[in-house]
Amino acid sequence: MGELEDAVMTRVWKWNRPVTVREVLEDLQQERSIAYTTVMTVLDNLHQKGWVRREAEGRAYRYEAVSTRAAYSAALMNDAWSQSDNPAAALVAFFGMMSPEQREALNDAVRMVQGPENPGAPESGTGR
Repeated sequence: MGELEDAVMTRVWKWNRPVTVREVLEDLQQERSIAYTTVMTVLDNLHQKGWVRREAEGRAYRYEAVSTRAAYSAALMNDAWSQSDNPAAALVAFFGMMSPEQREALNDAVRMVQGPENPGAPESGTGR
């Protein structure tokens, strides 16, 4: 996703409701000079890429995110990781860049994925 697409999607995700080109435009204009047709084109591109769905409302559309920002971030991380010729080394390098807060969030996520029946200790449930 390009910088402008990300700026538009940030608003769509933040508002978490169907939005119009005009609403996104007015919010973006607080930060930069941008034309209505530019925002319309970006939202159309995002629709074609499958990031937003749209529904006609009169002569305009209302756009809504298809997925969450978290899902988008996960897809980016998975894509980058899958392109590595050494996934383990890529993960080690990634973990090394994390702040303590990010590592704690990662630990929380791992615990959530593993669930209560598998707390993560290799010896759990083996009786050895």
